[in-house]
Amino acid sequence: MTHQMFRFRSTALGASCLLVLALFRCAPAAAEPPATAIAMHGAPALPPDFAYLPYAEPKAAKGGRLAIGFQGTFDSLNPFNLKAGSTAQGLNGNVFETLMTRSLDEPFTLYGLIAQTIETDAERSYVVFRLDPRAHFSDGTPITSADVLFTFELLKSRGRPQQRAAYSLVKAIEAQDPLTIRYDLTGVGDRELPLTLALMPVLPRHKIDPAKFDDASLEIPTGSGPYRIVDVKPGEHFLLRRDPDYWAKDLPIRRGLYNFDEIDIEYFRDANALFEAFRAGLLEFRTETNPNRWTASYDFPAMRDHRVMRESLPIGGPKGMEGFVFNLRRPLFTDVRIREALGLVFDFEWINANLYDGLYTRTKSFFDESELASTGRPASPEERRLLAPFPGAVREDILEGRWRPAATDGSGQDRAEPKRALELLRQAGCRLENGKLVKDGAPLAFEIMVKDRNQERLALNYADSLARIGVAVKVRLVDEVQYQRRRQKFDFDMMIGTWIASASPGNEQRSRWGSASADQEASFNLAGVRSPAVDAMINALLSAKTREEFVAAARAYDRLLLSGFYIVPLFHAPDLWIAASTKLARPQALPREGSPTGGATLDTWWKKAP
Repeated sequence: MTHQMFRFRSTALGASCLLVLALFRCAPAAAEPPATAIAMHGAPALPPDFAYLPYAEPKAAKGGRLAIGFQGTFDSLNPFNLKAGSTAQGLNGNVFETLMTRSLDEPFTLYGLIAQTIETDAERSYVVFRLDPRAHFSDGTPITSADVLFTFELLKSRGRPQQRAAYSLVKAIEAQDPLTIRYDLTGVGDRELPLTLALMPVLPRHKIDPAKFDDASLEIPTGSGPYRIVDVKPGEHFLLRRDPDYWAKDLPIRRGLYNFDEIDIEYFRDANALFEAFRAGLLEFRTETNPNRWTASYDFPAMRDHRVMRESLPIGGPKGMEGFVFNLRRPLFTDVRIREALGLVFDFEWINANLYDGLYTRTKSFFDESELASTGRPASPEERRLLAPFPGAVREDILEGRWRPAATDGSGQDRAEPKRALELLRQAGCRLENGKLVKDGAPLAFEIMVKDRNQERLALNYADSLARIGVAVKVRLVDEVQYQRRRQKFDFDMMIGTWIASASPGNEQRSRWGSASADQEASFNLAGVRSPAVDAMINALLSAKTREEFVAAARAYDRLLLSGFYIVPLFHAPDLWIAASTKLARPQALPREGSPTGGATLDTWWKKAP
């Protein structure tokens, strides 16, 4: 129907009708109806009536106790505050739950959990969650929109930096009724924000004193997850026991998961002690991270008697980045030529052959072995368009996909890369004096902070290589608590950092590399990067409407990080090395975008019937 179909007897009446029709035409498109799932790009893979996740075994046996171990210690049972030196592992998912939960079979798709449905519009300018009326905390208290509002305000003001940064973008929040909560995201331009909010944990407002939330605490928390903590020995042990009244145990999103009646978690300060406990049968599962041990130390009675098995399982999704990270807050590392030069001296080929039995692959991208990686492919027109406002921010060889980490002949005596390094250092104003490199009258010297013997051995080897070109490096081994506190306060020159990659990098990148996080205590911006180009690419990731736009933004982002030489890339294993009791079983289908175990506490595994 159009205004031409009407004959108007008066000018005033006609003008009024035209105004009404114009408003009707300009009105925003209707919101999408409430849905049970949301994907970052495209549509969720599973239908609304799916029966279980593709990598779960719905007929998995329930029962038994799982005994596992972690290296380190813990001084808190609160994974959401900052004062804890080290929080116990295994709480998120088991004890604390989020509004929606991720499928590890898709790049970034969330399915309903505490929130039964999600509603948004095409621009994602708002999001509404409708809570499942069956949801309750482990003490029986129903979960309401008041708990969601309480958690949001608490984490926005007292949560971790990445939470505070994301939640501060929300324009307004309203509890519309006891089961409905609405977020106003008008003008934010962050298409991931509805999913970020969907991954917010929901904490019990009747149990938490906000004034004490910042304190490191070993008080047993109340959550809504499948397990409760029933026993704690500070720093050494805690026991999870299945909640018989777990509200979501029959939901399709939970079918076949969380199958053990009890999960007994022990902490070991030493990696060798952790392995010996497994070999002695005190533990039933371990992830092996030492290639020498993997190749030479599994010939023991339980293995020969087939009471223990080993597997190399494929890890879904991009391979992340691990490397020696430069703290740019230190003046020594502000010159990119110095950072690149110091990276050239790392002799991966010799280290891999002599320390790791040749089992590792050198990492060459922050999203290695995935379509998001930039290395090995020239920048597309869309990437170049994104990078055009920042001329010179990406090196030519990286823009064209030709760059690779430095490689040697593996002899340990290769002189080509040290020569390149010395030339770069000369260009940066360094000179050799009596075999020592000096810049502005001060020696080139720094400390590498490490937290265990494996890191120490690697760092000492790197320090020896640097000493050959006149750089003085001291390696300092500190305990877990001191390590975490120094990391949170950026009190280090260099350390080994790990950046786990997903198939859908997004808001978490602000805390890792965004300028605003450089001075935020406990952020993951270990390097202290402040780059308008990096910030712009993070925004491009978050505003991408199609997968094609997203891939271009991710590759451009990868090129910027590589061009900054903020880290010395290390290496990764091609698979996850695991050893387990033959009393344990796992699904045949493994997640395509996540860990083959489903999580640190074997969420998808179960114990065989005796």
